[in-house]
Parts: sequence; C-alpha cells; structure tokens
Amino acid sequence: MAQVLETVMYASYKLTLEEKTLEGETALTLAIQEGLVENVRLLLNNWASPHNTNSKNESPLLLAVKMGSYDMVGSLIMQGATVEQNCMKKWTAVHEAAKVGCSDVMMLLLRNGGSVTERDQHGVSPLGIAAEYAHADVLELLINYGGDVNARAPNGDSVLYDAAGSGNPDCIDLLLEHGANPNVPSLCSLLPIHRAAYEGHLLALRMLIPITTKRAMRLCGQSPVHSAADGGHSQCLELLIENGFDVNAVLDKHVSDNYGDMRRSPLYFSVCNGDTTCTEMLLNAGAKPDLDPLCCLLVAVRAGRYAIVKLLLNKQADVNCYFTVVSDTVFPTALQYCLRDEVMMRLLLNNGYDAERCFCCHHDNRFRMMCPWNDLNNQLCEASSQGEKIPVRSGDAVHRNSYTINLVLNRFLYIMYGHAHCLMVTLPR
Repeated sequence: MAQVLETVMYASYKLTLEEKTLEGETALTLAIQEGLVENVRLLLNNWASPHNTNSKNESPLLLAVKMGSYDMVGSLIMQGATVEQNCMKKWTAVHEAAKVGCSDVMMLLLRNGGSVTERDQHGVSPLGIAAEYAHADVLELLINYGGDVNARAPNGDSVLYDAAGSGNPDCIDLLLEHGANPNVPSLCSLLPIHRAAYEGHLLALRMLIPITTKRAMRLCGQSPVHSAADGGHSQCLELLIENGFDVNAVLDKHVSDNYGDMRRSPLYFSVCNGDTTCTEMLLNAGAKPDLDPLCCLLVAVRAGRYAIVKLLLNKQADVNCYFTVVSDTVFPTALQYCLRDEVMMRLLLNNGYDAERCFCCHHDNRFRMMCPWNDLNNQLCEASSQGEKIPVRSGDAVHRNSYTINLVLNRFLYIMYGHAHCLMVTLPR
C-alpha cells in the first residue's frame, strides 16, 4: 500500500500534498482515518503538513488520537505537530485522549506540552472528560500532571459529578483520595449523590452516601430519593431507604416550580413514570400518597394505571380528592378521567368513591330555572334519593355499581349542559 502511494506521489509531482477533497480532507488526514501508519510516515517524510486541518478544523494529531494509534501520534509529534491545536469545538488532542482512554497516548501528549487545564467550548477540562467516560488510568495521569480534581464547568458540574454519572467506583475513589468535594452542587442544585441515584449506579451511590452532608442536600432542596424515583432505579431507592432517607421529603419551592405539575414528593415521580415497583417500595416504606397539589391518585387514574391505583387505594389514598389549583370546581376530579373507563370507575366506587358529590354544584342555580332539562334533573334527583330502596341481592355489588355509574353519567351530561363552568379543569401535563 505504501509503495502504491509512493508511486502515485512521484507521478503527481505537479500537485501538492495539501490538495483537499470536497469534504476538506488532505491525503494525510485520509491516511490517518484509515489507520495506515506506513502511509502516514511516508507522507510526513515527504513534507506533508501536520498542521492542515479538515473541514471540521480537526488536526491530523487529533484524528490520530481518535484512532488510538500511538505510532501515528508519535510520528506526527516528531514532525512538529502542535499538541494544543484545537478544532471548532475547542477540543484538543488531550481531550480526545481522555475520551478514548488511551493512557500511553495521553502520556505522550503530556510529555510534549499537552495541557490538563485547557477547556473545550462547554468549559469542560480533560479531567471532566476522563471522569465522564470512566477512564480511571487516564484520570490518574491527568491528576499527577496537575489536574484540578475540583474543577467545575460553567454549568457547575464538578469532575466528581461527572464521575458519578459514569458510575465508575475507581474514578470516584481516585478523586476522593485527591480531595474532591462531594458536597458541591451544580447550577441545577444537584450533587454527585443525586447523579448516581438518578443514573442507577449502586456502587457509586454506596460510596457517596456516608460522605454527603445533610446540610448540602438540604440546601439543594431535593433528596436523592427523588432522583432514584425519577430514574426508576429500585435498588438505589432501596439502599437510600435502608440508610434512613425520608421517603416523604418534599422538593423546595424553587425546585418544584420548575415542573409544570407542581410535583413535590418522590412518590409522584414514580407514579408519573408508571413505575409500579418503585411506587410499591415507597408506599411500603411509609410514603404518603397525598403530599402533592395534584394527588398521585389523580395522575394514576388519568393514565389508566390500574395496578398503581390499587396500590394507592390500599394505602388509604383519598379517593375523593380534588385538584382545585386551576379552578374552584368541586366536581369530583377523578371522575372526569374515567368516564370512558368503566373498569377504573368501578375500582373507584368499590373503594369508597362518593358518587353523590356529582349531584352538587356550589355555583348559582339561575340556569336551572330556564333549563329545558329540568324534568330530567328532577327525575335524576329523585332516583338518587331513592337509591337505597332499589332491591339488591346479597353479593350483588356489581349491579349496584352499574346503576350508580349510569346515574353518574347521566348527571354528568346534565351538568355539562347546565353548568359548563364547573368542569373547566385541565390537569397540567
């Protein structure tokens, strides 16, 4: 292959080695991307420039590091390649070596002027990259060459926070040994322990629990239990419960306001995600089902999640709860989300749903006097008042509930016609 290239080079003496393809690639960058070490050396020995970049402003050295080739990197450096040359993203060869995880290539770069403090366009240092991609050996090299273990990106993410996201215990242990602070939050008010819980990294979470202070978590305004429930990781949730974390901890207002549904409790996250396992675990640990402005039961009913509704009702969730934040209606909120779901309606009725509330309206009754459905209304009211006189055999609760369902549906149609303003309730998505 090298002999063919050499022949073509001599035959094309009128062209320079810096001619580019339509994609902006030179002969050298193409050879590097194909991993052709001998061709790279041949081109360099014939004065191909180690500095000319492609259309993405990626240098030959950066591309060689991306390939993980020690030989190509060494050849380029010997020919004068600039180690600190960066691409459009301000990404250097050291950043790329931290991502790829080649410790020998990283050592070569650092010995030839590579910087451990250079930051990319997002303000992330090579240490943050190595931690994010879980390369403990590369991370140790960077630390030994003066890397700051407490360096933070502009968004507040620390190197330890990135390591918690990857879940590598070796990276976390290495950073802690060199003084990384586990109690420094990001701008999103999240600590490394929150990140580990959300990503489901059990070993990392076990390491961070004893060294994260209660004060730091309190200042963040949220508990790792929220993060584990949001991520849907039952093992992490179980570990937090075993270590005494409060399953009824609520989000601070500044955190809760970031959610359109005003959620507060860890249980809400599990119910909203449709996570039956985490929901059951939280309820068994004593989670209260009615801590949120929009009750967990209403969320489950609207989503048609029968198993979660049963779990909530078994733990005494208020079956007659309302959501009155948007409107002052007292029409039973849960009913509006199961009018087309007879199974869900039966489930609610069998667990103490007060159907008589459907026949109440706290607004004025002026419309009723003019309503052409007055007779229907009187009939419905009479039927409702005589509901107990309908003969029902023992064990015939299904028939009784069918009658109630039909009565409720008819009354709902009447109220829709006569008191539409009572029904203007929309739950936030």
